[in-house]
Amino acid sequence: MERLAIYRIYRIVWMSVKFFTQVTLFQRRYKGRFTPVINEKWERLVTRQAKEYKRTALKLGGLMIKMGQFLSTRADIMPPSFIAELEGLTDRVPAVPREKAIDLLEQEWNETHTDILMNLSDKPVASASIGEVYKGSLKDGTPVAVKIQRPEIERILRADFRAMKIVIWLAKRFTAFGKQIDFNLLYSEMVDTVGAELNFLQELRNGRSFADRFESMPGVRFPVYYDEFSTRRVLVMEWIEGARITDLAFIDSNGINRRVLSERLFRLFLEQVLDGGQFHADPHGGNILIKPDGTIVLIDFGMVGSISKEEARSVLKVVEGILLKQYDQVLDGLEELRFLLPQADRRLLADAIARVVAAYESEELTQMDSFVVDRLLDDLKGIVRTQPVQLPAEFAFFGRAVSTFIGVLHVLDPKVDLLAIARPRVLEWATTQKEGDKSFSKEDAVRFALNAIGPLRAFPQKVITFLDEPTRMREYMQIRDAESKVERFQLQTRMFAGIISVLSLATGFYAVWDDHSPLMVTSGFFFIASAWVYRGKSHK
Repeated sequence: MERLAIYRIYRIVWMSVKFFTQVTLFQRRYKGRFTPVINEKWERLVTRQAKEYKRTALKLGGLMIKMGQFLSTRADIMPPSFIAELEGLTDRVPAVPREKAIDLLEQEWNETHTDILMNLSDKPVASASIGEVYKGSLKDGTPVAVKIQRPEIERILRADFRAMKIVIWLAKRFTAFGKQIDFNLLYSEMVDTVGAELNFLQELRNGRSFADRFESMPGVRFPVYYDEFSTRRVLVMEWIEGARITDLAFIDSNGINRRVLSERLFRLFLEQVLDGGQFHADPHGGNILIKPDGTIVLIDFGMVGSISKEEARSVLKVVEGILLKQYDQVLDGLEELRFLLPQADRRLLADAIARVVAAYESEELTQMDSFVVDRLLDDLKGIVRTQPVQLPAEFAFFGRAVSTFIGVLHVLDPKVDLLAIARPRVLEWATTQKEGDKSFSKEDAVRFALNAIGPLRAFPQKVITFLDEPTRMREYMQIRDAESKVERFQLQTRMFAGIISVLSLATGFYAVWDDHSPLMVTSGFFFIASAWVYRGKSHK
């Protein structure tokens, strides 16, 4: 059943409608009454939803796994308990029976696998949503990793994307996420990115491109690929022994300095962004290996994003503004990158950024007790959710990559100072950049350096100030709530008509597939009636 398109669409859409309804009813019931008890009920609700999502994703596979990975990194829009439940989803994808994997392998090679391989492991050493990796040996004894695409995954993903279109329509109509994410562009970005993952030859080209680009970087290497054995659905590459970058026991047992390792890893990612071009869009712990001598091995280039030189310059503007404590410049850069819409309260956002940077540099975030840190983060999330801040679709996977990568760094070295590592390299990069005919001057470099080496603990008191809710924040919230009260009420009223329409349509699809005439008539009646109600409400 899991492979049938209509069944997959029904399961995905029904689960989404169920989640949207639960959230809307909860918010409507407890509006303005978020006490600790109510917050505990909310956490229980989203935890149940996350567990249901994980069960469904592991059962259906396909795009559900990819979406779970994406949602697990979106702390700005997803509750912490939801994110915690979805962590590790990548590592728990059930394996395909070996016989089916071998059948696909031999179809691609057009000969038996024993004609090329001396041996192949009985079970995959890694299993993901798109493919699985087996360990084998060529006839000359060379150990290799053989990545085999999951059978019928292309057909499964086509069905999942059709379901995702319906879910996106629902999210835009009935949730607040549409104000933070351009779902149409995000959908296109997902189609392009996931579609590229299906072509293993493209992954081969990406891997070689990264190897050539970072050939001179010490302590970093990439696998060698075998063209003669690689096809669109099979990828054969060098087998490299190593542990996951997050295997702290392995790192400590081999005497590897975690601080040095985290700094080198950060520079590797920073270099992918500074000059524009491709960046690894899936840098989780399983795709970054560490050898006993401390060498970093980057693998799996199926999911690769790109950033233009213009976007890289805007990123520099944001980074430079943070380092120089010029927060208006930070906001300018965010506007250029389309993260920030023009009607945002720049003063409020500048103050928020300043206080977070001050807290970070003074190490107050690591020294304060958990209550204060949680309060600080909650206030920040409140500002993000109430201000016209959005995530441009083209940066969705970049944001996911950054979030995943920082999580890996935090495991390696919880006290890693990203700003201190970035300062010298960003300064060096900035002095070589040109914007039109204007380059960064020596005066700019001196100003940059003087500000960079300023006292790091100059503003710890501002963190305490931040904990007092600003008057202008309260005023903004009150005005915003008053203006949107009528709109929210109308949306909630229309929501049930829309839900019944979608459920009736999904039931109708099932009835057609099952040739169940009474069910077709009933679902058709409910669809027409609910659509008429929805249309009538939309014109009021």
